[in-house]
Amino acid sequence: MAASELYTKFARVWIPDPEEVWKSAELLKDYKPGDKVLLLRLEEGKDLEYRLDPKTKELPHLRNPDILVGENDLTALSYLHEPAVLHNLRVRFIDSKLIYTYCGIVLVAINPYEQLPIYGEDIINAYSGQNMGDMDPHIFAVAEEAYKQMARDERNQSIIVSGESGAGKTVSAKYAMRYFATVSGSASEANVEEKVLASNPIMESIGNAKTTRNDNSSRFGKYIEIGFDKRYRIIGANMRTYLLEKSRVVFQAEEERNYHIFYQLCASAKLPEFKMLRLGNANSFHYTKQGGSPVIEGVDDTKEMAHTRQACTLLGISESYQMGIFRILAGILHLGNVAFTSRDSDSCTIPPKHEPLSIFSDLMGVDYEEMCHWLCHRKLATATETYIKPISKLQATNARDALAKHIYAKLFSWIVDHVNQALHSAVKQHSFIGVLDIYGFETFEINSFEQFCINYANEKLQQQFNMHVFKLEQEEYMKEQIPWTLIDFYDNQPCINLIESKLGILDLLDEECKMPKGTDDTWAQKLYNTHLNKCALFEKPRLSNKAFIIQHFADKVEYQCEGFLEKNKDTVFEEQIKVLKSSKFKMLPELFQDDEKAISPTSATSSGRTPLTRTPAKPTKGRPGQTAKEHKKTVGHQFRNSLHLLMETLNATTPHYVRCIKPNDFKFPFTFDEKRAVQQLRACGVLETIRISAAGFPSRWTYQEFFSRYRVLMKQKDVLSDRKQTCKNVLEKLILDKDKYQFGKTKIFFRAGQVAYLEKLRADKLRAACIRIQKTIRGWLLRKKYLRMRKAAITVQRHVRGYQARCYAKFLRRTKAATIIQKYWRMYIVRRRYKIRRSATIVLQSYLRGYLARNRYRKMLHEHKAVIIQKWVRGWLARTHYRRSMQAIIYLQCCFRRMMAKRELKKLKIEARSVERYKKLHIGMENKIMQLQRKVDEQNKDYKCLMEKLTNLEGIYTSETEKLRSDLERLQLSEEEAKIATGRVLSLQEEIAKLRKDLEQTQSEKKSIEERADRYKQETEQLVSSLKEENTLLKQEKETLNHLIVEQAKEMTETMEKKLVEETKQLELDLNDERLRYQNLLNEFSRLEERYDDLKEEMTLMVNVPKPGHKRTDSTHSSNESEYTFSSEIAETEDMPLRTEEPSEKKVPLDMSLFLKLQKRVTELEQEKQVMQDELDRKEEQVLRSKAKEEERPQIRGAELEYESLKRQELESENKKLKNELNELRKALSEKSAPEVTAPGAPAYRVLMEQLTSVSEELDVRKEEVLILRSQLVSQKEAIQPKNTMTDSTILLEDVQKMKDKGEIAQAYIGLKETNRLPAMDCHELNEDGELWLVYEGLKQANRLLESQLQSQKRSHENEAEALRGEIQSLKEENNRQQQLLAQNLQLPPEARIEASLQHEITRLTNENLDLMEQLEKQDKTVRKLKKQLKVFAKKIGELEVGQMENISPGQIIDEPIRPVSIPRKEKDFQGMLEYKKEDEQKLVKNLILELKPRGVAVNLIPGLPAYILFMCVRHADYLNDDQKVRSLLTSTINSIKKVLKKRGDDFETVSFWLSNTCRFLHCLKQYSGEEGFMKHNTSRQNEHCLTNFDLAEYRQVLSDLAIQIYQQLVRVLENILQPMIVSGMLEHETIQGVSGVKPTGLRKRTSSIADEGTYTLDSILRQLNSFHSVLCQHGMDPELIKQVVKQMFYIVGAVTLNNLLLRKDMCSWSKGMQIRYNVSQLEEWLRDKNLMNSGAKETLEPLIQAAQLLQVKKKTDDDAEAICSMCSALTTAQIVKVLNLYTPVNEFEERVSVSFIRTIQMRLRDRKDSPQLLMDAKHIFPVTFPFNPSSLALETIQIPASLGLGFISRV
Repeated sequence: MAASELYTKFARVWIPDPEEVWKSAELLKDYKPGDKVLLLRLEEGKDLEYRLDPKTKELPHLRNPDILVGENDLTALSYLHEPAVLHNLRVRFIDSKLIYTYCGIVLVAINPYEQLPIYGEDIINAYSGQNMGDMDPHIFAVAEEAYKQMARDERNQSIIVSGESGAGKTVSAKYAMRYFATVSGSASEANVEEKVLASNPIMESIGNAKTTRNDNSSRFGKYIEIGFDKRYRIIGANMRTYLLEKSRVVFQAEEERNYHIFYQLCASAKLPEFKMLRLGNANSFHYTKQGGSPVIEGVDDTKEMAHTRQACTLLGISESYQMGIFRILAGILHLGNVAFTSRDSDSCTIPPKHEPLSIFSDLMGVDYEEMCHWLCHRKLATATETYIKPISKLQATNARDALAKHIYAKLFSWIVDHVNQALHSAVKQHSFIGVLDIYGFETFEINSFEQFCINYANEKLQQQFNMHVFKLEQEEYMKEQIPWTLIDFYDNQPCINLIESKLGILDLLDEECKMPKGTDDTWAQKLYNTHLNKCALFEKPRLSNKAFIIQHFADKVEYQCEGFLEKNKDTVFEEQIKVLKSSKFKMLPELFQDDEKAISPTSATSSGRTPLTRTPAKPTKGRPGQTAKEHKKTVGHQFRNSLHLLMETLNATTPHYVRCIKPNDFKFPFTFDEKRAVQQLRACGVLETIRISAAGFPSRWTYQEFFSRYRVLMKQKDVLSDRKQTCKNVLEKLILDKDKYQFGKTKIFFRAGQVAYLEKLRADKLRAACIRIQKTIRGWLLRKKYLRMRKAAITVQRHVRGYQARCYAKFLRRTKAATIIQKYWRMYIVRRRYKIRRSATIVLQSYLRGYLARNRYRKMLHEHKAVIIQKWVRGWLARTHYRRSMQAIIYLQCCFRRMMAKRELKKLKIEARSVERYKKLHIGMENKIMQLQRKVDEQNKDYKCLMEKLTNLEGIYTSETEKLRSDLERLQLSEEEAKIATGRVLSLQEEIAKLRKDLEQTQSEKKSIEERADRYKQETEQLVSSLKEENTLLKQEKETLNHLIVEQAKEMTETMEKKLVEETKQLELDLNDERLRYQNLLNEFSRLEERYDDLKEEMTLMVNVPKPGHKRTDSTHSSNESEYTFSSEIAETEDMPLRTEEPSEKKVPLDMSLFLKLQKRVTELEQEKQVMQDELDRKEEQVLRSKAKEEERPQIRGAELEYESLKRQELESENKKLKNELNELRKALSEKSAPEVTAPGAPAYRVLMEQLTSVSEELDVRKEEVLILRSQLVSQKEAIQPKNTMTDSTILLEDVQKMKDKGEIAQAYIGLKETNRLPAMDCHELNEDGELWLVYEGLKQANRLLESQLQSQKRSHENEAEALRGEIQSLKEENNRQQQLLAQNLQLPPEARIEASLQHEITRLTNENLDLMEQLEKQDKTVRKLKKQLKVFAKKIGELEVGQMENISPGQIIDEPIRPVSIPRKEKDFQGMLEYKKEDEQKLVKNLILELKPRGVAVNLIPGLPAYILFMCVRHADYLNDDQKVRSLLTSTINSIKKVLKKRGDDFETVSFWLSNTCRFLHCLKQYSGEEGFMKHNTSRQNEHCLTNFDLAEYRQVLSDLAIQIYQQLVRVLENILQPMIVSGMLEHETIQGVSGVKPTGLRKRTSSIADEGTYTLDSILRQLNSFHSVLCQHGMDPELIKQVVKQMFYIVGAVTLNNLLLRKDMCSWSKGMQIRYNVSQLEEWLRDKNLMNSGAKETLEPLIQAAQLLQVKKKTDDDAEAICSMCSALTTAQIVKVLNLYTPVNEFEERVSVSFIRTIQMRLRDRKDSPQLLMDAKHIFPVTFPFNPSSLALETIQIPASLGLGFISRV
């Protein structure tokens, strides 16, 4: 298909843009050949006319379909060009937050400037072992590919990391090294990565500096070779440095700094150890202040200095050497401050006693005068003589700077040498992987010699890269047998020739350096004359004669010639170096040991950057003949040689390329600058890779993938059985131009753009099919809708018409009825109207007639009343006239009388004047009279009698003047009477006032009394009403409280239940965590144990001497000690025939070092457990203290009796053991026929020594046991009292009555005591030296000493009494608390008080009832145990008495073995025990464990048969009371199982078989232990088979630990089997064919999703699960354990699937989510078929289910975001965001997730507290438990098949 045919309407293209580099646009009409203008519409909606180039007529680049955007590999794009690459990188970086992208064989890494959680150990494990194309791009994928190719091809590898400063080269190299250290399995041994990381602070401080682009820019490059041994484990490393920018030591540009180490020294100048360096502020030194930026924001140079010193110490650089380094660096700073003064134009001098030079000389240990002289002079040598010449100030300054640069370069090389020494390994290196951290292409405004060298190196690397890509393409074409045609790719050999060939730039530069008067200008002219117009890659700038331009592979670069010669020569005067070599400072001459090769007046090392050189651990010494020749080498020559050496190294390896891109210059996180990105893509060769790929057949499909993708373009008749022929036929029809594709052996190769054309055809076909489907479905839907509407309309019409007919009939009926109703109604109305009118008329008539009658009556009445009124008025008028006449007459009389009275008054006044004269004579009397008169007048109103007398007196005084004297006397009398009256008046007034006061007081009192009475009445009424209200409220409150109490009780019950559930869950979680930690410790211990065994085997092979094991430990040791003993005992058993007498201490350090970690942890766990148990016991005791003491003491006695019974059994077993050991001693010493019997090495002597040792060790045990026996006999009397109310107390009393006699008890005690003794004669016969006699005499004395311990027993009783007193005190406190509670209750209302007291009483009685029931059960158990024990003791004591009465001779004792007392008499029935001889134990273990085939046992025999056989053997040993036999058998069993699992630990059937048998053995030990909790489900016969003598609880713990280790091994086996199947079966395979289309892939081919022969499918996983389940069931594994195994398997499946989903962008699509959900449903169906839905396995798949749902749900609106947040509860925030970022549409009908939606999700989930870890821990193992599962199988029914080869054991 022609390319122009794709430029149709709506096709999208890329057009150039000055701002965004490339812009996307859409064609508005089809392009026709010959058109000069394209009508385009930009994305922002603007229309544009794009004019084509009239010369080239090149059309704009087409844009890839959206489904190809964001691909992992750029070569997978259909259109390969610059805008497609840039857009793909931008979408991945900005939208998907993916920083890695493949570009063919190149990994493009964009610096995110943000810490990402994608470098953890879980990510490393996910990439380990994966193919490079199977996972998303990552630096770990490149490292894994390099590691895999090194191991597979046995060829060295290189990872070339390049990029600009700040692009992340060093970080990428560091992560690659971390990956190697992790996957090689040597991270914990070699620690190479840690050492390299420890060197980073040093290398950064001396090689990094602040630039304008990066605050921590590496100013050197490095090539690190990581060495591996034959097993591909890291053994060492070597670092090569190159291109050190020495010019930075003496010069820094604006806003830049010198190397960090100088500023660190200046910041730490105040430290005491740095006082001697005489440093100061960085601004005080010339070499550190030129940039004007001495401080980096956020960096503390003092702390960095501490880190640097710490790193030096870690790498073995001593303190003295560190101070030496700092002295040299400080000397360089002081040297930079040395100033020169000009004497003339050709000479200069240094001021005398110049302080900087003096300090430099002191620090360097050189002579001041000599250094001062040679800084200002130089030595010139001619053929005949040598003379000294002064130099100018400028030359001296340059020489000073050159010396500083040279010293720094030597110091840098010295430090690198020491770093390499620290990384060096003595083991031979088999292969290596090199990591090259190199600069990318550089171009600045001013480019000098440094940029020239860097770009020259990049030209060489680009040539090597192009050739490698070309080679890979050629290999691919030849492999597929496609005709190879040369691909035209850019060959930069001409550019390299321009630089390095004869008469090239470097050659002319070296030649000019040799010229005495050579300058930069003359060199430039030579360049112009030689290359201008002769080489197309060399140009001359228009406006400059001191510069030249080279056309590099990336861009044109203009170089300024100024400084090229000086930097190439970098003259360092030999005399200055000699002065430094003569230094007294020992370290300084070390830097110049090989300086004879490098120093000459005309040549030096590097000015700008040092050349690439290997830095061996020891400096090589050159031959004398080479010196002169080496002196003539320039920097360019050395750099060229070093570069050739680097290229030879890279060409000898398989390269892998990482190109680091800097997205922006401002270090903004996830910000993409298109201009800067394009510059770097062009410079790093990515676009050249694209161009090479696009030149051939970039798109490649396998036939199956092509058929699966483009099946829709085929017709049914085109599909053949041969997929290859089918694809050929279809392609010939679809693409007519056969040059556009080629058919290979396994793939189809397409030219660029053809896949896009096929995708267009596929999309058109799908769109047409969709339209047809839509048309058909819409027609069907509309037709169905029409028929439904027609049917509905007919139905509606029918119903409506019927309704209308019914309505019409109803209307007729109603019309007729209405007519009748109207007739009667109208008649009724008329009649009613007539009646109303008639009645109204009658009423009117009655009212009218009444009105007239009333009017007539009223008129008559008015007339009658008028007559009466007239009568009364006339009478009133006559009376009024009469009264007026009488008043007038009276008035006239009054007037006349008044006139007469006035006349009389005048007369009286005249008389009064005559009286005044008389008054003058009696003026005193008058005053008194007047006063009296006033008083009388005043009292006239109150006393009328006095007024009448005065009136009479006045009349008498006027009428009878003559009677004045008598009147006067009378007046005097009146005066006295007036006085008396006045006194009386006063007294009366006072009395009246008093009475008034009393009245007022009485009234007030009355009022107050009334008020008080009213108030009291009101208060009483209020009190009564309030009491009534309060009573009502109290009743209501009582009801409310009762209701509340009920509700609170319910709430408290619910709360307590919830709290109990939560606490139970928390306790379960804590228990699981603790169990998990413990099981992890067991796993670690087993790993260390295996490692120890491997080391022991290696040591055995090297030394060829068997290692003896430890002796057995006592059975009372802990489970960990027992396990430690087992591992040593089996070694002792296996090595017994070959063992020689060697000290056993050799094995102790190895065992203890392996065992120490686990023992410490187990000890801590036991302590924690004990603390928790003590706390629990303490709380239980506090509860029990509130009970009566009488109820407590029987419980204590019962527990003591139980304990004493166990100790008595232990004592008897130990006595029997002593008898057996004594028998062995007699046998050994009776063999006196051999002369060496008593020799130190003889068997008898060894046995004797062992027995003596054991006796001495068990002496303390005997003391306690004898004491316990004595106290036990006494306590048995006290244990049974008449107070016992148990139901079977009479039986107990009858049993105890037999031993109630003191003599009988004493005789029993003496009999038991005699068993511990031996007759003196026997002891003397046993040992002639009397040693054994002394031992047994010591035992007798020890028994006597036990009497003294009775006192300690008494003291213990006193302590117990003290404890009881403490309990009494606690009971008192409890009593006080109860009293307080009672007092609180008394304050309550009566009803509440009664209810509270009743509630308290009910609670107390309930608790007491429960306690009594519990005590009753305990007493029942105690009584039953005591009955059984008393019977056993009575029987044994009787046997002991009978044994003492018999006379047994010593010979008989020696000849006949002493049988244990506990062997029963012969019985007819089989007792479920198996007997074997001691010497047959190894044979038993060998046949039953080591050589047993699990498959035959599982198919033919009952499940768990080996466990039953072993337990029956243990039962017999327990029956014989043979402690040694029990321990030996259990130890051999455990170690044999471990040995089998170590040998065949990868076989699932073997591990499953022994896990099942170990659990069955553990259950048997529990079921027949005799403990009440394990005997509930036993039959009576099974209870008779319980163990009687030994408590094997510790061995049960050891077996439980062993079962845990086997379970963990089983899980690892499961994981190894399932791991290869999971990703292929759950993700890659299409269970539902055709749902997910195959997208085009790039060079990194992924695993095919089509089921080939070797591909795993979901059916493969289900078949494997069925196989696992059937094997587990055949081996009789416990159902609960099977559930745990299935849960673990499903967790592995879910975790691995989800982890791969999170790391694979191509798997995150809607169709893949459907596939995953279908696969999960198949797994759930499998669980249902196996009845395992309640195993918790389905819950482990919940994260995977939610991830699949997340791929399928709608992801647009806020409601969708809310639904996602609520749905994905099992996924972390990081996982949800990762899935959304990775979501990729497979078809163009799907849409991508917008960035805004992802941010919405992040905002909603920001408060969720979950793990930041991205991946699930696929290695996590759930803690396992072994629930007790008793067996219903009777032991006596078990038959031993002959096929097991156990004929040497017999049934008992």
